[in-house]
Amino acid sequence: MPRYRVFIVIFFSIASAILLLFYEALTPKKVLPIFQPNDVNYELVDSSIQHIKRFHKIKSFEFLNQNGEKISEKDYEGFIYVADFFFTTCPSICPIMTNNMVKIQNYIKDKKKVKLLSFSVTPDIDSVPVLKEYSIKKGVDDKYWNLLTGDKSKIYSLARKSFLVVKENVESDSHSMIHTENFVLVDREKRIRGFYDGTDDTDMQVLKEDIGILLEGYN
Repeated sequence: MPRYRVFIVIFFSIASAILLLFYEALTPKKVLPIFQPNDVNYELVDSSIQHIKRFHKIKSFEFLNQNGEKISEKDYEGFIYVADFFFTTCPSICPIMTNNMVKIQNYIKDKKKVKLLSFSVTPDIDSVPVLKEYSIKKGVDDKYWNLLTGDKSKIYSLARKSFLVVKENVESDSHSMIHTENFVLVDREKRIRGFYDGTDDTDMQVLKEDIGILLEGYN
């Protein structure tokens, strides 16, 4: 090959590499928001914290998982995680949500420092044995995913004062919840970084991408 051809090949290779670097440098990277109670639909937030615009974090908790083990926020320290609220006898959106959470579970298996968390909104029905049976049926891997049950009033408080995802059922008892389809992405600092429709495939793809963005930010 003549020398001028070699020079042209080298020149265009270097030029292409430089253009690619410039493109990456000029393309803004997605930055996930940090959600505060004031940012969220007021129906999903306890009235006592609807005014809060700064420093919101997930509060401490401790419940039993599908294996009868005590699980608290300490088991999620150093992890980012996806949380939702469900119940095992739900005939409508819960099966779709659970199936999508299984897909997220499969996605995070080769990731480090990512977990899943599901709270039952009918803990009086969803006992430890019920959750265990449900977890086996749905393919839950307890290495990554805890299904929790416990005191209903505490779960209610956590749902409306921390995760900001359930509506108050004004026609029932004081701790009755109307759960939503929302998945919540929580970072290592216990801050909410995203809400996603757990029944929507497009939102599930966005959630996967956002998990990657958070993980990259910690590297």
